[in-house]
Amino acid sequence: MKFTPQFRAAALAAALMTGVSGLAMADDLTIGVRAGPLSIDPHFTAAGTHAEAMKHIYDTLVKSGNGLELEPGLAESWTAIDDSTWEFKLRQGVKFHDGSDFTAEDVKFSIERIPNVAGPNPTTIYVRRVASIEIVDPYTIRVKTDGPAPTLPNDFIRLFVVSHTAAADFSTKDTANEGFNSGKAAIGTGPYKFVSWTPKEELVLEKFDGYWGGTEPWDKVVRKEIPNDASRVAQLKAGQVDIVARVPAADVPVLERDSALKVTRENSVYLFNVEFDFREDSPQITAKDGSRLDKNPFLDPRVREAIDLAIDRETITEIAMETMGTAPSQLVTPNIFGYNDALQVPEYNVAKAKELMAEAGYPDGFAVTFSFTNDRLPSDKDVGTTIAQMLASINIKADANAAPGAVYFPAKTRGEFSFTMSGWGTLTGEANYTLSSLVHTNDPETKMGAFNVRGYSNPDMDRLIEEAAAEMDEGKRRELLEEANALVATDRPNLPIASIVSAWAMKKDLSITPRSDEDTLAMNIRPTE
Repeated sequence: MKFTPQFRAAALAAALMTGVSGLAMADDLTIGVRAGPLSIDPHFTAAGTHAEAMKHIYDTLVKSGNGLELEPGLAESWTAIDDSTWEFKLRQGVKFHDGSDFTAEDVKFSIERIPNVAGPNPTTIYVRRVASIEIVDPYTIRVKTDGPAPTLPNDFIRLFVVSHTAAADFSTKDTANEGFNSGKAAIGTGPYKFVSWTPKEELVLEKFDGYWGGTEPWDKVVRKEIPNDASRVAQLKAGQVDIVARVPAADVPVLERDSALKVTRENSVYLFNVEFDFREDSPQITAKDGSRLDKNPFLDPRVREAIDLAIDRETITEIAMETMGTAPSQLVTPNIFGYNDALQVPEYNVAKAKELMAEAGYPDGFAVTFSFTNDRLPSDKDVGTTIAQMLASINIKADANAAPGAVYFPAKTRGEFSFTMSGWGTLTGEANYTLSSLVHTNDPETKMGAFNVRGYSNPDMDRLIEEAAAEMDEGKRRELLEEANALVATDRPNLPIASIVSAWAMKKDLSITPRSDEDTLAMNIRPTE
């Protein structure tokens, strides 16, 4: 089904009747992406590919720069009035796509709307610290937090602002997608206006001439979803798309030799990490003969360490990722605040791993389903399959279960998996975003651990994360985050596997300013002539 506002269809029909097509004469850009949005509601999910698409239509309160530095967005400035109050001065003169004015009412509405509509991979993590919002005047808001919240501006790089009038009737889980996917509520302040969306196929956008940030060079942008890597590259070579994201590693040197094309690379904040299930009764772990085990072997730290030692990260980055990856020492990359320089990449030592398995009572191993995505990040399927094969060296029979992200993430949220791998990026530029989401106890009271659906809980970890989340002194906060990253390395609730080097390929007459979060934005793509 294709979602499109009726008035746009009528306008196009009128243009065709007069024999004039503005789009035919326009400077158009067609982008080939691996995955696209899951809705046109920016608050539906925190998935990176979803947010990437939404940035064209909606602006965020605080903007994330190409290196994840904080920049003014719809808020021109922000100040901590006290330990639990942030004041945001809003940009004046900003228009929504329907011509209405952007004001503080829209910000307040958007913050309060998120908990009512968030779906899988919930966007509530970006507003969890908010206790209340006070409108001081039409262009000033004060956000009261549930305690000291030094990273609130970092969280607000994913606070997409929608029109409080256009979205008023579409702000429940039952109505949100209907209103936004039809275009009725898809009214933003971003550089491009929504035209149509065909799920799993393409998102069509047109330039918003009233954009506060300046005029874009592209009259029309089409974001085509082409999940198959070979097809995406083939369409670029055939001229069916102008630029493609997440070029497969094997194709990078080939495309670099093509005189009609060029390639741009960038180190990414995304990395693959393995997660263990810590529930007593884990659904997908058995003895090799299929019989039930007395306990979940992942609860034993020796088993987790053995698996860590059995994974050859150099082989993964050099072979499975074909040099388009690097071996990480922790769950965040070196450009992230809170990165611990003292940590080392885990060693590869199968002999020691076997000893640990025997000590833990599993010399003959066990069987487990190993689930991972196959369409979200470059080489995810190859990395997952390689890890499953490596674990045979310590007698673990890991059945590889590669699934599309649209299948994997909802199943993971439902608690159906025992042993998983997926990509994660510290998109706010601050380690507490990752630590509080993945390895803090899932706790509705603190609103932390939103993505920890596997029962991991460590009081020492929780304490470090909570103290860091409330520490206004930057130096002390950095120390707490570094200590928390060190604890992840020793307790091993997650295993960092490989950080990703991303690549874009494009026609020779285009250029892209790459982003470390891998977002492929029309706003960063320019003609070179």
